[in-house]
Amino acid sequence: MPEPTDERGVREVKSAARTVDLLELLAARGDRPARLTELADELDVPRSSMYALLQTLVTRGWVRTDVTGSLYGIGIHALLTGTSYLDSDPRVRVVRPYLDEASEALGETIHLGRLDGTDVAYLATRESHEYLRTISRVGRRLPAHVGALGKALLAERPDEALPEGPYEQATPHTLTTREALAADLARTRARGYSVDREEGVLGIVGFGFALRYDTPAQDAISCSVPVARLTPAHEEQIVTVMRDIRAKAEAAAPGPAGAPRWR
Repeated sequence: MPEPTDERGVREVKSAARTVDLLELLAARGDRPARLTELADELDVPRSSMYALLQTLVTRGWVRTDVTGSLYGIGIHALLTGTSYLDSDPRVRVVRPYLDEASEALGETIHLGRLDGTDVAYLATRESHEYLRTISRVGRRLPAHVGALGKALLAERPDEALPEGPYEQATPHTLTTREALAADLARTRARGYSVDREEGVLGIVGFGFALRYDTPAQDAISCSVPVARLTPAHEEQIVTVMRDIRAKAEAAAPGPAGAPRWR
């Protein structure tokens, strides 16, 4: 069987792909360490090859192991690399102060996220003054269809780009069909921002605003608030403040001149 190639016809390096697959698998398991046999079976790799790869990554700090040498988890170098990504991104640096401004004005949890395939990766979070504890945090990935950030970004794209359903259900309110999501995105385009009413987390309503310094937008900001605190007046305040924050962030974002255009 021929080796996979990308859109430019470049052949995939099998050992590199296997390493990335392993790190992504360990990262997805969160606080659930894995055994050698689990990893080998999941990635369909001979156990001897998987053992050698794990030992190499343990030595380099990308994977950690317990004192018995039988359990494996993601290593600290993954964190250091992720932090470098955030520190080196000019858009994240520009938007962060405006997240602080929104947090101070609203007293609610504010997020910055970026579309990554069919998911949204959380790049920055400012917690509520009431310490609202949501499941979202920096580095976490959530399906784009379940939250305000993702829906704001999906609305910037044609409905033809939406994957076929059914979609993963996070709560009883999650939109799980292509038709329901497309109808919601039409409403998002009409009002200029997305609304997530307990679709991602029960008890939480989110308002998402795409940052249009890229076309189509790759980044979005959102405000999350408990249902119990959401009055019509507070919702109006959230929309007003977040629209103002979006305008400021878009105006301050660096232009393409002299900066790399990442794919």
